[in-house]
Amino acid sequence: MKDSIYLAYRYLTYNRVRSLVLTFSVAIIIFLPVGLKQLISESEDQMLARANSTPLIAGKKGSPTDLVINTLYFQQEKIETLTMEYAAILDETGFGYSIPVMSSYSARGFPIVGTSLDYFDFRGLSTQVGRLFGVVGECVIGSNVARRLDLHPGDSLISSPESFFDFAGVYPLKMDIVGVLNHSNTPDDDAIFVDVKTTWIIMGLGHGHQDLMQVNDPTIVLERSDSSVTAGAKLFMYNQIDPENIDQFHFHGDINSYPITSIIFIPENQKATALLRGRIESGEIDNQMVVPTLVVDNLLQSIFRIKQIFNSVFVIVGLAVSLIFGLVIALSLRLRKDELYTMFTIGSGKRKIAQIIGMELLLLVVTSALISGIMYFITGFFIDEFINAFII
Repeated sequence: MKDSIYLAYRYLTYNRVRSLVLTFSVAIIIFLPVGLKQLISESEDQMLARANSTPLIAGKKGSPTDLVINTLYFQQEKIETLTMEYAAILDETGFGYSIPVMSSYSARGFPIVGTSLDYFDFRGLSTQVGRLFGVVGECVIGSNVARRLDLHPGDSLISSPESFFDFAGVYPLKMDIVGVLNHSNTPDDDAIFVDVKTTWIIMGLGHGHQDLMQVNDPTIVLERSDSSVTAGAKLFMYNQIDPENIDQFHFHGDINSYPITSIIFIPENQKATALLRGRIESGEIDNQMVVPTLVVDNLLQSIFRIKQIFNSVFVIVGLAVSLIFGLVIALSLRLRKDELYTMFTIGSGKRKIAQIIGMELLLLVVTSALISGIMYFITGFFIDEFINAFII
């Protein structure tokens, strides 16, 4: 047996190029189905964990999937907005409390999420360094944002305009970073958190500028009366909030009419959940309220169908590779006809020759399995980042 293993090993190492091609081909075929299963299972666990930890989400009537994806994973789909007044209406029911979410803007490719401090308590988030935001213009960044952009408390981020030609809408705001969140292995790691009022400033609903009562330049002040001052386009607008100008920032109109993309509602108990959903479904309270778990379950059904398709494809590809593998072995035996005849002539029986060839195949398959196992083990270290980057 040992001599058969030795001869098989020497043959494979002598024909190393062919052996490596066969080994890695088989390894990939073994790895792909188990790797896909690992990816889908981990994606399912993470998506369900995020959904299960969120009782209810309220939003404007429309696609429940877009609403959940925007609120839970900050994928900034274009969805209709609610008003802050709706959060107050839900709070007045006495069934629980609301957490507003405004997720429409970004900075350097990462979503800006406007919310309240209740969000961090609800998600169990704490700062690794620094502190949570305290006033408008401050932000707290996720651990992945800090690592990828090499940012720390004391640095700053500038919000990105929706387009290069949007001069009147989104207001580029320089935000001071005051803290970095601990790693939570959730979409919170890839987000920039601010007070919801900060997103309204980015949106242009709030702003800061020179004190018009102390400006006498006629090119800036167009009209002045006892009750109001009308300024022209030359008026300097602040793009950063600091202790010197924070008093100059203000909002026009009723804040309760300002937009938010959704509301995370935390009910007191199951009875409160049922009563609140009943009021909404009956039309007593407008808009929609969804249970994230149900929406994500429906979404995962599509992933399972894709998984079944991929499994079928892998079976077909596996059969094709097996046939090719068999063809290569058959051709190899024909090419080794003289070598096998020599072995037979010097005393090797047919059984011994078959044993040597069998050992060659066994070594190829075992090596392929080991390589696929190593690939499976290595992908486990990167699967969370891959899921957060490309799936969630």
